[in-house]
Amino acid sequence: MILLFIFMVGGCSQPTAEDEFLSQHHFLNIAHRGASGHAPEHTLPSYKIGEKMVSDYIEIDLQMTKDGRLIAMHDTNVARTTDGKGKVRDLTLEEIKNLDAGSWFNQKYPASAKPVFSNTRIPTLSEIFDTFGKDVNYYIEIKSPELYPGMVQELISALNEHNLTGKDVPKGKVIIQSFSNSALKEIHQLNETIPLIQLVRHQVDDADMTQKTLDQISEYAIGIGVNRKFLTKKYVHKVLDSGLLLHAFTVNDKKNMKQLINWGATGIFTNYPDRLNNVLKKMDKQ
Repeated sequence: MILLFIFMVGGCSQPTAEDEFLSQHHFLNIAHRGASGHAPEHTLPSYKIGEKMVSDYIEIDLQMTKDGRLIAMHDTNVARTTDGKGKVRDLTLEEIKNLDAGSWFNQKYPASAKPVFSNTRIPTLSEIFDTFGKDVNYYIEIKSPELYPGMVQELISALNEHNLTGKDVPKGKVIIQSFSNSALKEIHQLNETIPLIQLVRHQVDDADMTQKTLDQISEYAIGIGVNRKFLTKKYVHKVLDSGLLLHAFTVNDKKNMKQLINWGATGIFTNYPDRLNNVLKKMDKQ
């Protein structure tokens, strides 16, 4: 009778590995802008190091050039991470490809500097897909979509062109996140099979999420992304109790990593995926 009851409640099928990967039972190590503590952010070297460090995902921030090409860059302006100046939307891809995207890292972090980083170029999204194919999982953030008309459609087209969508692609091969709920809802309308993460901004230390907001997010997204500075154990549990995942950013300190894992966070963005893996291994042994 007990076995029959379990069968009736649980149904006749067990969760697949794909379902478990994006669940509250599986923790994700997300290489923030690649392994950006070891190499210039959003460059192929950074992504390659993130892959070698066995992160679950490499994160890619997207901006769009004047001629409509998607590139990997966090800022809307190229000044911080290149030797150039100007807004991405005012520069063509050719102009951006002439910029040095790596020497700044060698100058700022001499202990991690490598000659190969000098004159590293900014990759397009297609170049990243061509380099890694289906060997890695992609965690893509749509940055400032209000500045770039057609950005969402261009992203979906790139995913389709590189065969990263469709029923033959494992669920979770690509995750898309954004602070823009309108951009995420647009993606959900175009392809409801792509897992989405709603990024959340908080301005005060005693941050909270109303149940109404969590319910609204769950209509199109599988989870939320939150700055770890605003997280508490109560906050994490409230999100999890709503059936959503919670991915914290950006966590580089081992103590904070361990605390968030103990609270139940289902993923962490870090510049040091190797450091996070070491924390996870030590916690498994305890």
